[in-house]
Amino acid sequence: MNLKKVVTWLVVAFVVFYVIQAPEQSAELVRSAGQALGDAASSLAQFVGSLV
Repeated sequence: MNLKKVVTWLVVAFVVFYVIQAPEQSAELVRSAGQALGDAASSLAQFVGSLV
């Protein structure tokens, strides 16, 4: 097994552990990330719309 696979599995294991240990904080983190992506997409759409 190469190093990339080991690191990937360690990250996955850490995420699963974090979700099990702190589900409320995990959900809030996902909500915040989704909100940030939505805001970025909205800003990009507004920028592209202003170019036209």
